[in-house]
Amino acid sequence: MTTGTLITVAPTGAESAKAEVPALPVTLDELLLTAKECEALGAAVIHVHIRDDEARPTLDQGRLRETVAALRESTDLIVQLSSGGAVTDPEAARLAVLDAGPDMASCTMGTVNFGDDVFLNRWEFIVDLHTRMQERGVVPEYEIFELGHLTSLQRLLGKYGLPHGGHVHVDFVMGVPGGMPGTAATLVAAQQMLRDLPAGTTFSATGIGRSTIPVMLASLSTGGHLRVGMEDTVTYAKGRPVESNMQLVARAVGFAQLAQRPPLTTAEARGLLGLQER
Repeated sequence: MTTGTLITVAPTGAESAKAEVPALPVTLDELLLTAKECEALGAAVIHVHIRDDEARPTLDQGRLRETVAALRESTDLIVQLSSGGAVTDPEAARLAVLDAGPDMASCTMGTVNFGDDVFLNRWEFIVDLHTRMQERGVVPEYEIFELGHLTSLQRLLGKYGLPHGGHVHVDFVMGVPGGMPGTAATLVAAQQMLRDLPAGTTFSATGIGRSTIPVMLASLSTGGHLRVGMEDTVTYAKGRPVESNMQLVARAVGFAQLAQRPPLTTAEARGLLGLQER
């Protein structure tokens, strides 16, 4: 079992509206403050979505480059850009995310119903994203929304080789309406399927909404890592809105320490994920 815990913060996402969630960080200044606070508590990775001047999701290349540069200047966090964007974003714009030069990027391993929408990830698009990351030295986090996506990942790695750095890391996104449920039983089944992937493969788990705490506890108990943040939940407890991403990271850090698996430093996280030091 891994002795430390990789903690990723996903502070913004593309789903929640600022008008409905006033604490959501949508400006660059808000994102930087969140990043600094969460790093100080124990987060090592930041999973980034950005917004435009009206707080709408965007994949604007200039804003992405500015965001990556500012995060690197202000923190030592591993910068992971979302290649998913919003469900309406075209494939070309999602591929162009890599042009901003992040340390990591997400790579979702298949199409999934996403609430009332469809998050489309064609096989050809997945292959293109994976191979471009190999060429550019960007480390992927393979996002798994349902168990069949693990079989797709096995196929991808078998046909196109290991990711840059050689280490395979997946994130189980659990509790999305249309995807796999956020339960301990599902996580155990998913974790067992990792045996078909390269030796040493690691995983994080993300519990959406009310599945946040069950998924955190199950992941820690099975040797996995944690992703938390206001992208994934905006309610801290029943009837109690999340006040900040720092609040969610602090809870994750507390759980990790109780499990005697303290948060990994950014240097330790880079070693785990096959990333070079800056």
